Amino acid sequence: MVDTAHRNTGVEGVAGGVGVTALLVAAARAIETHRPDSLARDVFAEHFVLAAPASAGWPIHPRQVPEGDADPLWGRFARYFGLRTRVLDDFLLQSVHVGGARQVVLLGAGLDSRAFRLDWPPGCVIFEIDREEVLAFKHQVLDGLSAAPNAARVPVPMDLRADWAGALPGAGFDPAAPSVWLVEGLLFYLPPAAETYLIDTVDRLSTAGSALAFEVKLDKDLLEYRDSPLYTATKQQIGIDLLDLFDREPRPDSAGNLTDKGWSTSVHTPFDFTRRHRRGPLPEPNDALAGNRWVFADKPRP
Repeated sequence: MVDTAHRNTGVEGVAGGVGVTALLVAAARAIETHRPDSLARDVFAEHFVLAAPASAGWPIHPRQVPEGDADPLWGRFARYFGLRTRVLDDFLLQSVHVGGARQVVLLGAGLDSRAFRLDWPPGCVIFEIDREEVLAFKHQVLDGLSAAPNAARVPVPMDLRADWAGALPGAGFDPAAPSVWLVEGLLFYLPPAAETYLIDTVDRLSTAGSALAFEVKLDKDLLEYRDSPLYTATKQQIGIDLLDLFDREPRPDSAGNLTDKGWSTSVHTPFDFTRRHRRGPLPEPNDALAGNRWVFADKPRP
């Protein structure tokens, strides 16, 4: 197993901008973990939140959210992240246990702890690509807990603006073997050309039998929801203006591009899974989640 040297705690990697959103999602996973009707459990999530000065005072338990699901941020939005975690957990486990892939690549892995908390079959390798300082912070927290991964874990400390595709083979990735790719909570922040490059690169590195899941926003105008409860609560309560972080250019049709390349794709709203699991957010007026889509793709075997 490959690991990276800890030259610092990496706290600066989650101290501002997009890095703080990783802490937001970790806090949501912590709250979800402690719900009596939890969809996903992540016992590591609260430790990330507690370790970072940027998230000091944030809730990590439902009892710290007096308004419950009526709280736009720590209720409804946190429920969204809990649901997303469960759905993507299921996708990954299905892809390795049933689909047979043994390589999993987490692009923009952030504070993802799936290598440590999911039941991986023998022979699985989890590649985590993210900036060095983000991975250093994660390692510092997990090392402090003496956490051990449930599969071979290969951190790849690299900015996604650099040649991550060129670095993967050197880290042990085999493009001739089926792989599973996850792009969670990342594409919102990338320019359209960068999204297209990422999807094209995943296609190039994926042989038949591979699978991919990613999340996109298809709103024609993100500013239409500027005053939505979700955005305003996030800015007021924790100082994160998500609309300032999102790229607002028209998005490419990445699902359609994959279909044109021979992948089998399906596109879902989060609300589809709320109804399936009977937990999670449902549509509401002035809904900042209205344009969110979860895309699942398989590259068929001959």
